[in-house]
Amino acid sequence: MKKKVLSLILAGTMTLGLALTGCSGGSDGGGSSSDEGTPAAEEDAGSDEGSGEGGDKPYAGVTLKWWAGNAENNPGTQAVMEAATEKLGMEFEVEVNPGGSEGDNIIKTRMASGDLPDFMAYNSGSKLYDLNPSRGFMDISDWDIVDKFDDAFLSSVTIDGVVYGAPQSSTQAGAVIYYKPDYEELKLEVPHTWDEFVDNCKALADAGKTPVYFTGGETWATQVLFLGDYYNIAAANPTFADDYTEGKAKYADVPEATRSWTKYEDLVDYLNADKSAATVTDGNFAIATGEATHWFILTQQLPLILENVEDPDDIGVFGVPGDDADDHGLTVWEPMSWYVNKDTENVDAIKAFFEFYYSEEALDLYFGTYGANGPSCIKGYELPDSVCSAVRVDMQKYFDDGKTVPALEYQSPIKGTTCEQMTTAVGLGQMSGEEAAAMYDDDCKKSAVQLGYDWE
Repeated sequence: MKKKVLSLILAGTMTLGLALTGCSGGSDGGGSSSDEGTPAAEEDAGSDEGSGEGGDKPYAGVTLKWWAGNAENNPGTQAVMEAATEKLGMEFEVEVNPGGSEGDNIIKTRMASGDLPDFMAYNSGSKLYDLNPSRGFMDISDWDIVDKFDDAFLSSVTIDGVVYGAPQSSTQAGAVIYYKPDYEELKLEVPHTWDEFVDNCKALADAGKTPVYFTGGETWATQVLFLGDYYNIAAANPTFADDYTEGKAKYADVPEATRSWTKYEDLVDYLNADKSAATVTDGNFAIATGEATHWFILTQQLPLILENVEDPDDIGVFGVPGDDADDHGLTVWEPMSWYVNKDTENVDAIKAFFEFYYSEEALDLYFGTYGANGPSCIKGYELPDSVCSAVRVDMQKYFDDGKTVPALEYQSPIKGTTCEQMTTAVGLGQMSGEEAAAMYDDDCKKSAVQLGYDWE
């Protein structure tokens, strides 16, 4: 499906923007200067000269084709593209990616056939490794915008010393999103250990509430408890990522790693009644309205949750608890990234657009319209007061305290292909966590062998 992102339905965009102001924010970024771009383009992208009614628009008549999922083709991105059209003249044509394995297969096929758009949004981390990006993506290592990105993000889009990606949005985390009024009503404290969390769940259940929401109808989301627990594995085993990649550490053999699977067993009695059929959309509504208290989910859902909440401060975030109350951290996902077709004929226009995209003006527009999923990966950026407290306070504290770690998929190229099926099965009580850990090791071994690693 293709559509022009030329003139937005402003009423709809403004309505959504107002609904999300509780989690809106901006990000301070810098522009790139193009070695190939014209001085006029650079001057126009960085100032008000030549913009607006009657001014010169250096890229008028250029249409940039891009490819993304619905999460990236959001009102914030659309608003920035409309502003870029107004300022620089280029127009945008988007093709929506169906997402998941289907979307992965499409982009791999199109990369192999040389049929890529001018630029696209795609995963950073292990998924990028799987794609073999040098086949189709441009090396942007010498673009000035790269200097604005923090090291954690850069490591997720750098392969063999080549930088391929630029952040499409903010960071996010695999964490617990929770409904604060339930905590206030029952006088519960944010748990800093897993045992404290389970105790809170018991208290909530005794009070007639649904302690944990589980979305078995959309299996990708069931992985978040397992994946978000990685901070606790890394805290106890600092070399786990390297050892795992080399096949020296396995989920069934490392106690903290096995625990990431058995935690599901502790929650079986505390889940929603429709746990096998519930979807992510159901989860957004359940947390917003207090139908359930906790949800292990990526914080990319925050803007959607806040569409249905009366008070944005009713929603909070905390990291998946481990066993050390003094070392409660957050597992962080780097944002989806923009990648440029290495064969595009519109390099200058893309550089000018990216220069604008990482300007304070455009980033404020993006986050003010759509919201923020987590702290920014732009170096030195401080979230404004307009960002919801779940991000600006709850998540930011983990970053400020140095209690974050990138998810394993940003430190290792190996990930099993059946993870979500197993996390769903354990969550529904259909297999034990220890069985799942052993099965996942076998699944990861297949991935490792395909990538050329010598796993035992």
